[in-house]
Amino acid sequence: MNFQSIYQHGFARVAACTGHAAIADPPANAAAVLRQARRCAQEGVAVAVFPELCLSGYSIEDLLLQDALLDEVEAALRSVVAGSAELLPVLAVGAPLRHRNRIYNCAVLVHRGRILGVAPKSYLPNYREFYERRQIAAGDDERGGTIRIGGADVPFGTDLLFAAQDVPGLVLHAEICEDMWVPVPPSAEAALAGATVLLNLSGSPITVGRAEDRRLLCRSASARCLAAYVYAAAGLGESTTDLSWDGQTMIYENGVLLAETDRFPQGDQYAVADLDLDLLRQARTRMGTFDDNRRTHAARTGGYRQVPFRLDAPSADLGLRRRLERFPFVPADPARLAQDCYEAYNIQVAGLQQRMAAIGGPKIVIGVSGGLDSTHALIVAARAMDRAGRPRSDILAFTLPGFATGEHTKGNAHKLMRSLGVTAAELDITPTARLMLQEIGHPFSSGEPVYDVTFENVQAGLRTDYLFRLANQRGGIVLGTGDLSELALGWCTYGVGDQMSHYNVNSGVPKTLIQHLIRWVISSGQFGEETNETLAAILDTEISPELVPGEELQSTESRIGPYALHDFTLFHVLRHGFRPSKIGFLAWHAWRDQEAGAWPPGFPEADRTAYDLPEIWHWLDSFCRRFFGFSQFKRSAMPNGPKVLAGGSLSPRGDWRAPSDGSADAWLRDMARWDLPGAGEQPGLRSTPR
Repeated sequence: MNFQSIYQHGFARVAACTGHAAIADPPANAAAVLRQARRCAQEGVAVAVFPELCLSGYSIEDLLLQDALLDEVEAALRSVVAGSAELLPVLAVGAPLRHRNRIYNCAVLVHRGRILGVAPKSYLPNYREFYERRQIAAGDDERGGTIRIGGADVPFGTDLLFAAQDVPGLVLHAEICEDMWVPVPPSAEAALAGATVLLNLSGSPITVGRAEDRRLLCRSASARCLAAYVYAAAGLGESTTDLSWDGQTMIYENGVLLAETDRFPQGDQYAVADLDLDLLRQARTRMGTFDDNRRTHAARTGGYRQVPFRLDAPSADLGLRRRLERFPFVPADPARLAQDCYEAYNIQVAGLQQRMAAIGGPKIVIGVSGGLDSTHALIVAARAMDRAGRPRSDILAFTLPGFATGEHTKGNAHKLMRSLGVTAAELDITPTARLMLQEIGHPFSSGEPVYDVTFENVQAGLRTDYLFRLANQRGGIVLGTGDLSELALGWCTYGVGDQMSHYNVNSGVPKTLIQHLIRWVISSGQFGEETNETLAAILDTEISPELVPGEELQSTESRIGPYALHDFTLFHVLRHGFRPSKIGFLAWHAWRDQEAGAWPPGFPEADRTAYDLPEIWHWLDSFCRRFFGFSQFKRSAMPNGPKVLAGGSLSPRGDWRAPSDGSADAWLRDMARWDLPGAGEQPGLRSTPR
């Protein structure tokens, strides 16, 4: 298998096409369809959707009843079928077709020299500028039938699903224009019956505001149906006797816009995107109410017919035509990031405020190191006290320096506590740590420079032990500061350590988002200038546990890997349940070029990094071993804390319920299926900062 091929990783490329219509000139329109189809084939497109009645023109009114035109439409359709014989895409083309005693407005699905089936338009607008019932028959009751085209009977009806036998999850359904504007669109039933890619061939003349209405409907349909929605509207060339046309095309996937084109094009234009069929399947699997809804409507959805076809998709590297966030928990769009930070911060604040109110209004005891996580937990606590109408002096903040605590971080901790007006104190843990190391016979107590996990955890455990005893003494609760990323990796000391607290406001926040939350707190003026200056200084500090003495600062990421890659993996594991091989493919596209794509606003230039495939593979392997094979026991006993992001949480009472004695073998075997040059190398974190 070619690791670089989208079709090996559950994707399918689709196109929404529009162009210059030649009204009442079917041969010209057929040539235009094939011209675009050939271009789509060259780009590896699996499905190409064209506008409503594109072979005749949508705006020809009573000409639809003329035999000369209808004869030419059928001939044009035959030429499209013949011309598709060597092409990759399924073509969804619009045509007026004679059937029994009426004319039907049809979506004809054509693939590799044959007509797969014909779907008639269900709902015909006959209001305002529309007068379709004058010429066209409604197809809403057409189910289970056939239509004769070119001497052959082919499936005809609104109950048709077109399923690729060799591309799992690629199941098509076609509806036409007005069909998506009604309360219960045909596509909704089709999605319940199994369709994953919903096609809309549209005429849709443009008036002011209608483009936004279309976007709303397409987005809503894709989100409600847990499907992709591919929309193509008629453009230049349609009659402007009384109307005008904008050629809008767009592709949505589960409520997310993947691609659209500029409106009012002069010629051929198409939106192209790679749909994630695995994502849609996973969404339906997880959302059990989707299938419950199918059972409710089983009398209708159970009768859908499935038309099979083989796509024979290419295995070459076609690139990836979809926008990927380097930081899935951190949107690069400034407005979206600001909104997310506002909501995340206030979710944390409201969660803590409610917990304090529910247990009698205790004081808050918190350890403040001068690092990102404890800083953020402290400013959450300060705002929670403000909202509760209590003095910030009810926050008892302690900095607890150990053997390797730096003056810079300790200084920032004191500045922050002072500027916020909390009750602050310093409690040096080194004498107690020395005593414990001595009593257990650790080599460090004899002067040997042994800085093993016991040496580190003695310090981490003492800090937590002191905080709990201080909480007992002073009528408080210990506020946890560890974040979602640390819980995923098991990068926390179990039990009497930073894994434990009475309540943890950060347990639902990934490491990659913490810095942006602090930036948002600064920019939104939550606190005063002195606090903001200290917060900015903390943002510039290397992430470190500061447990091992030495001249070189102990770097967390040099030991466990970059949080950027780990959070990328965590999101796709939690939210979508993807295989590690697919996550590696996505990470490679997201991270291989630091110049490509957008970075979140405020992300430091010096930290903008690229990762090659061996690095990605190495840290993906590390994540799988830690997450699936080691660290669940720490999450199974984690304290309460609010879920913050839709990407998921790791609470055993919420989003993630897993055995503590699980194995990572299945995930590691998936990675081993792929023979990648250099993927087994041990990288020296060869990232390339600018």
